[in-house]
Amino acid sequence: MSAPERKRLAAFDLSGRVILITGGSGLLGVEHAKAIADAGGTPVIADLRADAAEDCAASIAREYDVPASAVELDVTASSSCQAALQSVLARHGRLDGLVNNAAHNPKVEGKGLAASRFENFALEDWSRDLAVGLTGAFLVSQVFGAHMAAHGGGVIVNIASDLGVIAPDQRIYRRPGLPESEQPVKPVTYSVVKGGLVMLTKYLATYWAEQRVRVNALVPGGVYAGQPDDFVARLTNLIPLGRMANRDEYRAALVFLCSDASSYMTGSNLIVDGGRTCW
Repeated sequence: MSAPERKRLAAFDLSGRVILITGGSGLLGVEHAKAIADAGGTPVIADLRADAAEDCAASIAREYDVPASAVELDVTASSSCQAALQSVLARHGRLDGLVNNAAHNPKVEGKGLAASRFENFALEDWSRDLAVGLTGAFLVSQVFGAHMAAHGGGVIVNIASDLGVIAPDQRIYRRPGLPESEQPVKPVTYSVVKGGLVMLTKYLATYWAEQRVRVNALVPGGVYAGQPDDFVARLTNLIPLGRMANRDEYRAALVFLCSDASSYMTGSNLIVDGGRTCW
């Protein structure tokens, strides 16, 4: 490999950088942490489920030979965010990046098929979903982002969704034989949270630009996670590549956004959805 080629690849290197992932023991949170570790970085698994976070960090530390760690974090409480930041600094002495991944993903079934419909959607469910997915990202960014802004810069990656860019196609959730009033739908809070993250990205990107904090959104599409075959068939019919993503297919995009490879990129949405939003 030539020297120029090595230099280009070096831009993706995260060695020495400490990056915290909220909801880090979840389906994609683990993949984000592995991506950071594979690029030489130190992932901090932040999760309300402290035991799961510890197990995840220990596994990644063994597999990738990096000092991965875990911290208990309730993204809905500013005091918890402050405590987590102090814990990270005490252990690693620095913070270079934040991945806002935590979310309360509302299920179509929820409390019953009809409960997911907009007319029936409960205020308590609206408040809970926004508290974790959007207010949580605000609070975590406020604490961790402000620290990075005051200490030379860093990166924030907000994990949005294709359904924060386009509306859900509710036809893929339909169940034969049910009246319209009972047909399940993707709950409204999912799109509101993910769309809100897209705008939070743009706001923070301009707000902290002079402090060298870059803020971008990763916009993934659907991921294979044991969904029913009929649902997968309906969804993949909407995707030009003809399939959903494997859970590890967002790793390279995450490393790109966390590393110097994206040094001239801020306030943007990196859409990785198999082409779905093209249609």
